[in-house]
Amino acid sequence: MITLGVLCSGGLGFDTLVKIHEEYQIKFILTDKKSTEIIQFSKEQEIPLFIGNPRNGNGYQFIKNISVDVITSINYLFLIANDIISHPKKLIFNIHGSLLPKYRGRTPHVWAIINGEKKTGITAHLIDSGCDTGSIIEQIEIDIEYNDTGGMLLEKYAKEYFPLVKKVLSSVELNQLTLKKQIELKASYFGKRTPLDGEINWSWPKEDIRNWVRAQAYPYPGAFTFYDNLKIIIDKVSIYEGHLSTKILNGTLLKLDAIIVVKVSNGYLRLDSVRTENCIFDEGKKLGNENR
Repeated sequence: MITLGVLCSGGLGFDTLVKIHEEYQIKFILTDKKSTEIIQFSKEQEIPLFIGNPRNGNGYQFIKNISVDVITSINYLFLIANDIISHPKKLIFNIHGSLLPKYRGRTPHVWAIINGEKKTGITAHLIDSGCDTGSIIEQIEIDIEYNDTGGMLLEKYAKEYFPLVKKVLSSVELNQLTLKKQIELKASYFGKRTPLDGEINWSWPKEDIRNWVRAQAYPYPGAFTFYDNLKIIIDKVSIYEGHLSTKILNGTLLKLDAIIVVKVSNGYLRLDSVRTENCIFDEGKKLGNENR
């Protein structure tokens, strides 16, 4: 039986780890200190576990005497150094949440929604010294529906991660692995996002704001704005068709047909779901950071 080392983080990493464990022999796990489900699982299954940043030789010192055929990385938080890359006998590969070479980097599914993409996917690729630059092994396309949020898209990913891992491992076992180099001219890279990056600019077009909001909706930290200096987290908006008045400032609240809408650069958006409690909006007031 093929032996594995698994590098994983977060809920998606945990879900895939459990499925891998049901069918393959896992010799070690590397994770981060916040991935408590993974930590607990490894202890219950008595699988050797390294917690923390693996760079500067720390991860390699832990695994150097544990022989494995393949290492797979699933939603892992850390870049992987050459000492770990060269450790497995046959292959080290990562599952990345985009159709590489597009959307290299962190949270690619969130960026894809923000940018209005209609399709995304997941890619199994070799791990090399770059960031998501290794040769492509397999890819699966996934549709982005009109109302998909970042969380909903991640649920779609979760259904495809293990089948893709299994397909790669089957190719390794059968000696049928095929590789395709990434085309650098088609590559794009997007960086790490933090909760502070979610502020809404009400001067953007309505379509862009709607994508911005749904990409970061619950259970993510959420897109936000300010109302009377109070931070307001918004999980859902929808486009409201109405006559555009250029005299109304962007971000202004209006009550139309018994609902609250916001004036933006090219129309109106209805506030469908606001996470902040006990907030009563007054018509004519303006959303946005008043301290700027």
